[in-house]
This record gives sequence, C-alpha cells and structure tokens, in this order.
Amino acid sequence: MGLDAARGLLACPVCAGPLEADGSDPVRSWACGEGHRFDVARQGHLNLLRAAQPAHADTPAMVEARGRVLASGAFDAVDAALARRASGMRTVLDVGGGTGHHLARLLDALPDARGISLDVSAPAARRAAKAHPRAASVVADAWGTLPVRTKRIGLAMCVFAPRNMAEFARVLADGGLLLVVAPDPAHLLSLRERYGLLGIEPDKDERLARTASAHFESIGRHRLRSPLTAGADLVRDLIAMGPNAFHGVPEEVEAIDTEVAVSVWLFRPRR
Repeated sequence: MGLDAARGLLACPVCAGPLEADGSDPVRSWACGEGHRFDVARQGHLNLLRAAQPAHADTPAMVEARGRVLASGAFDAVDAALARRASGMRTVLDVGGGTGHHLARLLDALPDARGISLDVSAPAARRAAKAHPRAASVVADAWGTLPVRTKRIGLAMCVFAPRNMAEFARVLADGGLLLVVAPDPAHLLSLRERYGLLGIEPDKDERLARTASAHFESIGRHRLRSPLTAGADLVRDLIAMGPNAFHGVPEEVEAIDTEVAVSVWLFRPRR
C-alpha cells in the first residue's frame, strides 16, 4: 500500500486543497485541483516541505542510531502503552514519526487501520517509507500547517516530537484522540547525568497540559516506568539518536542502568 495509505487524507501544502495520487501505476506524483504537483521520491516517500530541510532535522547518522535503539526493544513498553489506548482507530497520523517504528508497531496492533508518518527529516522519511505496508511517509514541518485534510484523522500521536496543538485539533475527526508521549524528569536520568546530556524541565508536563488546554480536554494520563540496562553500544546510540548528537557523541562510553520514564497523555479535541 505505501503512499496509498494516505488516500483521502492529504492536503496540498500550497492551497490546502485535496491532494490525490495520479492515475499511473506505480504512482509517480500527487496533485491538487489547482495543479500543484509533488513527485513521489524513488524511495517511496512524498516530500511536501517546499523548502530546504532545516538544520535541526535528524541526520542519516541520527536516523540509523534511532533505528538500532528501537530495534533493541528499549522502548517496547511505550509502543505497548500506545496500542492499549488506540483500540478501534482506523486512521492514524504520527507527527514527528521519525523512522516510522512507533506507527508500524501501532498498525500491527490495528489490522484495519492505515497511517501517515510525518517528519521534517528526509532521511527519516526514507526509512519510514519501508516501515509498514499500511503506512505512508511524508516530509513536512510539524510546526507549520500540516498537509492533512481537516477532520480526517481518528488518532494523532506525537512521541518525543513537536506538539502543534492547533493543527492536531484541526485534523482530528469528531471523536478523535490525541496521544502525546513526553519524557519525565527521570527519563534516562543516569545516562543524562553521566554524560552531561540535555536536561528535561521539571515542569514539562504542566506546560504541556496548559498548552493543550486551548484546544483539547485532557481525558487521561499514564506514567510509564521501564528499567533499561544499556550496553556500551546502546548507550552510544541513545546519545547519537537525539539532539545531543549535534554537540558530539563521546568516544568512550560504558554500560549503564537507567530507566525509560514517560507520561502518555490522552486528549480529546474541544469542539
């Protein structure tokens, strides 16, 4: 299915009109009624960014490191928590979807669902295009107007990614659900302390709730704690997959016992 999973869901980033695949087989481009056309990349993703990739976008090395971390099972508890709360959903939008891993695991649990992984990083989108047969991969800026039609999405999720609450509320259908996974201060704490990594603000959850309140009603929050024993290779990848990588990855690292600690928030749009 690939990009076909996005049929009926995408909007033109220029005029906001419905974006549809052309009639070729395989599909070579998507276009709107105004004639704005976007070619499908040979790797299978659709780039709707309309600008150069920003400097903060994940690099190929970061994407590879993230892929190894997720394949290790380090965040399996997060995927299980998302699946438990997504029952019955048919259309899924993963904003800041990265490699497509979290969306793929969710679609495995939802055999009747299809989804879109949206990320600003082209290297991430190339990998996400191969993550799951019922997942479409799209390059777009999560902070801008999402190239998604209004009220077409049953479930939007945001895992350690930018939270554009106004746009999430716009694209969610009546009865839709937003799942946000945000790190708690204890998340990977011993790892962050050992290597002087970027910290997590103690009031992060409170600020998230305040930001969401203009557009959403909070209907639940689940705190998740999962112990993690990380060997040296995994420690290196945990550092290399995130924004700390822009400041360099230590040459010498060692195994460490730490913890995956997150909050899974459930929101319903205010109508």
